[in-house]
Amino acid sequence: MMLFDRIKMLRAKGVIGMNFRNIELIGRYNDRSKYPLVDNKLITKRIAKEAGIAVTELYGKIEWQSQLARLHEMLAPYDSFVIKPVHGSGGKGIVVITHREDDLFIRANGTSMTLTDIHTHITNILSGLYSLGGRYDIAIIEKMVEFDPVFQNYSYEGVPDVRLIVYKGYPMMAMMRCPTHESNGKANLHQGAVGVGIDIATGKAINAVQHNHPVTVHPNTKHDFSGLQIPHWEEILKIGAKCYDMTGLGYLGADIVFDRNVGPLLLELNARPGLAIQIANNKGEYHRVKRIDQEKQERNAEERAAFCINVLSKV
Repeated sequence: MMLFDRIKMLRAKGVIGMNFRNIELIGRYNDRSKYPLVDNKLITKRIAKEAGIAVTELYGKIEWQSQLARLHEMLAPYDSFVIKPVHGSGGKGIVVITHREDDLFIRANGTSMTLTDIHTHITNILSGLYSLGGRYDIAIIEKMVEFDPVFQNYSYEGVPDVRLIVYKGYPMMAMMRCPTHESNGKANLHQGAVGVGIDIATGKAINAVQHNHPVTVHPNTKHDFSGLQIPHWEEILKIGAKCYDMTGLGYLGADIVFDRNVGPLLLELNARPGLAIQIANNKGEYHRVKRIDQEKQERNAEERAAFCINVLSKV
């Protein structure tokens, strides 16, 4: 396809680029003073709980190197847990421990860590190795999500999540990010996870890509994505809409996971969400942005979610 024809096709689909995202969406609607609400996972947990949104349970946090002297004691009550940097991004620095075998901690990908390995990893987190801007960081230890078995055929060595793009409080586009062996069990597309575009009206899969190329089955489980249906779909959209109310950010990404016992949980928020969701959906964000711009900004979260199901899904 000639370059001109390709540009014409992308415009017809409403695909936006980095300049439009940075200037017309992030620059215009995301007040930088509100970034700490989403860049700091501890603050995000607190304001989400205040807004009535379920989050993963926090076991503890490590702010200082001296606290590592009590690491064995801190981890003793838990057979499984997740370690994260508070200011991390892109899944960097996240370690998922699924169980223990004697003195070893077994990760989701089957490899093992000793207590000394975990000590070293947390030291790296505190030094800022995985944080935005390389600044000193805090390590949090939280409960491992027991992911819903309805997704077991669509994930490998990790927990899938749903990424919503929320514009002015309207969850306007969605995709499920499915971990693979290549992504090391992480739900990050640039590491090899599969992005599955989701119909905003029904929660059903409409398209899937890996490394920006179309796929029809999961590369490891070989299960067909055409049968994927996200449960609790209306509730998922309401959570996304509420994230706007609790942060005031006009353009954000909301990542939601599914716990078999608790249901949907808000995992984290992103004030600078990527644009790969357009490829996963084979549809751009532009036309939906313009449709939302026509609406009065007086609806509550439930009404905005209903608008996305009944109206925006047809745009």
